[in-house]
Amino acid sequence: MTAPAPPPPLPRPALDSHTHLDMIELPVPEVLAAACAAGIVRVITVATDLESARWSAHCADQHDAVYAAVAIHPNDTEAATGPSPSAAPALTAAEVLAEIEALARRPRVVAVGETGLDYYRDHAAPDVQRWWFREHIKIAKRTGKALMIHDREAHADVLRILAEEGPPPRVVFHCFSGDVAMAKQCAEAGYVMSFAGNVTFANAQPLRDAAAAAPPDLLLAETDAPFLTPVPNRGRPNAPAQVAYTLRCLAEVQGLDLAELCDTVTATAERTFGPW
Repeated sequence: MTAPAPPPPLPRPALDSHTHLDMIELPVPEVLAAACAAGIVRVITVATDLESARWSAHCADQHDAVYAAVAIHPNDTEAATGPSPSAAPALTAAEVLAEIEALARRPRVVAVGETGLDYYRDHAAPDVQRWWFREHIKIAKRTGKALMIHDREAHADVLRILAEEGPPPRVVFHCFSGDVAMAKQCAEAGYVMSFAGNVTFANAQPLRDAAAAAPPDLLLAETDAPFLTPVPNRGRPNAPAQVAYTLRCLAEVQGLDLAELCDTVTATAERTFGPW
């Protein structure tokens, strides 16, 4: 599969608020150089399990443009305490969470994520996912880091658990997938909504409507690379540079100048994750 063409450079610097550098089949320096050429000067690489949490935290320490988020993805919660791929004994849930919390306290780890609920896939029982989500909320509050939420076909339960636990001061809905009503509900709570490349898809008008309803100062853009490559490169491998296309789409649906939106999402990211 051919690599996508690089996007035209943005008029102002911006960032990719959610990517998975460990899953991109290119050297990290090459990925970062291409992102910088497009105007994407910072990325947050996000963990899905304990191994990738360790990797992400280390990657952030090695590269000035990289920050990290650490957590156990809801789809990986049952496997988190299963048999170890090495000869080491399996960890308990308490041991896994203790290491996630220790990693979250590192200076270049800026969020606890991605955590939440995924009712689309059946990789982990809902009760198990909900327990781990509550534990991650507690870690975000103890460490003072932002909470980065994965929410797939679980809107009501995610919002309910946040309300029951009491949300941390900074909450981000990664790859926002709600409708206009949910966007307004998140805005009322002060939750940040991060939109991925699927907002550019032809069949995604309801998602664009939700993006239009979100206050500009509660918006972020992300790739979720290597997934969800935006138009015009849908179907090709994704990477942080491609978030430039998503930002152009968001500027259009918001009726904002692109440079203004770049400045706004940068300020939102610094308020949410920073100072860098």
